[in-house]
Amino acid sequence: MKHSKWVIGIASFALLASLVAWLAAPAPVEVETARIVRGTFTRTVEEDGITRVRDRYVVATPVAGLLLRPTLRAGDAVSRGDVVAVILPNVAQMLDARTRSELAAQVASAAARASRAQAVVRQSEAAALQAESDHRRLVELGAKGFSSQTERERSALTLDLRRKDAEAARFEADAAEHDLQQARAALREGASESAVSKSNSWSLRAPVDGVVLAVRQESESALGVGAPILEIADVRRLEARIDVLSTEATQIPPGAYVDLDAGGVRLAGRVRRIEPSGYTKVSALGIEEQRVDVLVDLLPNSAALHRVGDGYRVDAVIEIAREENALLIPLSALFRHDTEWATYVVVDGRARIAVLRIGQRGTEYATVLGGLQAGAIVIEYPSDAVKDGASVRPAATHI
Repeated sequence: MKHSKWVIGIASFALLASLVAWLAAPAPVEVETARIVRGTFTRTVEEDGITRVRDRYVVATPVAGLLLRPTLRAGDAVSRGDVVAVILPNVAQMLDARTRSELAAQVASAAARASRAQAVVRQSEAAALQAESDHRRLVELGAKGFSSQTERERSALTLDLRRKDAEAARFEADAAEHDLQQARAALREGASESAVSKSNSWSLRAPVDGVVLAVRQESESALGVGAPILEIADVRRLEARIDVLSTEATQIPPGAYVDLDAGGVRLAGRVRRIEPSGYTKVSALGIEEQRVDVLVDLLPNSAALHRVGDGYRVDAVIEIAREENALLIPLSALFRHDTEWATYVVVDGRARIAVLRIGQRGTEYATVLGGLQAGAIVIEYPSDAVKDGASVRPAATHI
């Protein structure tokens, strides 16, 4: 009987001690957790910019005279060769002998520039044909294993550059021919005795197919040489100009993919060029920043491009790095432990510190090179109450 009482006493004391220990033990810390998964990691630069036409043409007065009231308005479509403005030259100046001599010299100079431009066109077209032949030969050798991938890529880039040089040369030749026609017309008007007649008007024609962007002179007015009348451009050939911090521009590779949002209209593009010169810009907070313009070629998208015009604001996301099948961890789960990166891993209801090797870091995630496996549960936003070995209770697990 005494032995039974003794056993019951011991058991009661042990139960009471356990109850006291349980009541004295700290409650588990409630934490937010995330699961480590594999996925696609992207590092981006987010800035805003504007759209603009690739080639803008300003129709200006080639001679001083009276501009008749233009009939075109912004948004009107024009074709190459259409009359876009009419001007009555100042006859008195053109009838002067010295002026006629100067105009004759201008015609000769314009003719020389036109001839030179045609020679450059022939030269650039020949270079493009040679580059195309070299590229085709390297592709054929590559099929037989006699040329490297690097050689073929270099030849493809050279071919693309030669074709663009030829296209630019043709544009220059068209402009030179247009200047020659204007010079000849000026000389012809000045030499004509009927120049005093208002019927001898001078018609200015559209240099390209496109749309009138702006009318600089909307009323009849007397203008000097070189006064702008209107602007014409092909709005189907748009690009975007994105200004980024110079420190970010150094990380953007040529040809980087760009996602653009123009007020709900989604566009895509590729980085064509990063301007070689930067400039100082004052931010909204009054801080001076060094900025660099990034030019982006918009990819074809007829359904969206017709809703966007010249000078529209866009929000751009430039992709500067991409890694497939990467082990991803939220940045909110990382902290510095001595000189290394670390995180808290939930193991059997307790927080265990784990030292990591981190690769690239983005705005939300970082890549894990070592120290964790896929499927591990880590603690996000760990508070001071979370220690190594502390009891934790996950409130929510994010993926």
